[in-house]
Amino acid sequence: MTEASVSNIVVRPARADDFDFVADLMIRALTPFYDGDHYAHARRIFDAHIAGGIDRVGQFSAGQYMFIAESDGRQVGVIHVVEKKQGTVKISPLIVDTAYRGKMGVGSMLLKHAEDFARSLGARQIYCTVAEPNKKALGFFLRKGFRITGTAKDHYKIGIDEHMLYKQLIDEAGFDSPNISVVPFDESQHADGARALILSQMSGDFDGVDSNWVDALFAGYRRMESGDVNTKFKIIFVAECDGRVVGVAGATPKKGRPIKLMPLVASSEAAFEALIIDLQGLLEDYGHKLYVHLVPEPWQVACLQRHGWSLEGVFPGGYAPNSVVQQWGFNFNKEGASVRKMRIKKPYFDAIMEGRKTLEVRVGYNSIKRLKAGGLLQLETGHTSGVVRIKSIRIYRSFADMLSSEVWQQIVPQAKSEEEALRLLRKIYPDHKERLGVHVIEVEK
Repeated sequence: MTEASVSNIVVRPARADDFDFVADLMIRALTPFYDGDHYAHARRIFDAHIAGGIDRVGQFSAGQYMFIAESDGRQVGVIHVVEKKQGTVKISPLIVDTAYRGKMGVGSMLLKHAEDFARSLGARQIYCTVAEPNKKALGFFLRKGFRITGTAKDHYKIGIDEHMLYKQLIDEAGFDSPNISVVPFDESQHADGARALILSQMSGDFDGVDSNWVDALFAGYRRMESGDVNTKFKIIFVAECDGRVVGVAGATPKKGRPIKLMPLVASSEAAFEALIIDLQGLLEDYGHKLYVHLVPEPWQVACLQRHGWSLEGVFPGGYAPNSVVQQWGFNFNKEGASVRKMRIKKPYFDAIMEGRKTLEVRVGYNSIKRLKAGGLLQLETGHTSGVVRIKSIRIYRSFADMLSSEVWQQIVPQAKSEEEALRLLRKIYPDHKERLGVHVIEVEK
């Protein structure tokens, strides 16, 4: 276990003489939100840490570790982390002395140290719980990239609900991650690939999903121009990668303006996330919310939670005797409709956030044409996101025209030359996509 410091804040492993500070802090901070003997709790986890992390009573605990934040030699905060046998790490608890909260970044230092420590253990996820009335703590974790996964009523104290939060620690997609585009369905190009994907993904969990069902889906797509919900018309989008269909979403606007997504299938996590992100912008003019029925994999649940979807219902045997279908929903925030989501590779995301990249280039898909100068853009890269403002948008006929006017280093900062920048852009967007028009989106943090 290492020592870390920023300014005059030092984070170090707890020592034997730290117990009184830890016990006092836990009793004062936890009593308003949690019942139980907090002194005994402090004694148990502190002793496990001092004993080298060995937990003799926790069934799933592989190690217990405690770190102290100091300012000029004075203890100002504590974080306790539990290494789990499932490859995750739990924070229980993180507490900053009241005299130092909101000052000097003590909480941020402790959390960063815990996340770095968790990564050193190979953990894929870090998680915690926060009492609902503890608004400041909840806001702190949400700002640090944690997601609320659910709420337990009257959990540790009658009358106080408990939020469950987690944050993924896995590496994000780099330059070589697949280039996936979400585009309108073209029956002449996409029908065979869409049919095969739908049948392979859905027929086992949904009785009645067969080739005739897919035919009815395509027929509904041909009724799209009617705009009449009573015709049950379909809006279909596909996720493409290297000319292959890797995801399909069929949307049915309903009376009262909810929009049912069925199917929502993908052959990979990247394709599923591409649909989840892009559909929010592509379909918001058709209704006030999205909902989907599916039997999700764990990574699909994580993706839905990460992008603001909520579990709305569970239907055991609803579509097939041996499947449990879940309904997930996403409500469009009309007040925040100007905040658009855009997928981006992690190295480009980092370059924008560091100010090394101010120009993002896309081709003229309908979702890109809807962007406007002055609007906010939420950049999404796997488990990380950040908001930028669109300063301006310039449109060119081709990448060559664009590069004759724009600074290529601000578009592809990792390229060594303008020629390499052009090759990288055309690797992402082949000729038929380039012909849609090249949009240069100038952004600022």
